[in-house]
Amino acid sequence: METIKLKGEYIKLGQALKAAGTVGSGVDAKYIIEDGLVSVNGQIEMQRGKKLRVGDVVTFDGNTITIE
Repeated sequence: METIKLKGEYIKLGQALKAAGTVGSGVDAKYIIEDGLVSVNGQIEMQRGKKLRVGDVVTFDGNTITIE
């Protein structure tokens, strides 16, 4: 499980995947999100720009990212 500490009000989903080291680039993040492989709080998320806030949980390929 990976934890990302917010510095501002939110972080976008694509940025969170990159920051956690789950994907190598923003392009990789774009494709896995568009393919419906990422969920936020248990729901499949198709928007790379989805704003994540404290308490959100992202899952992808068996990895969990918690936003703090």
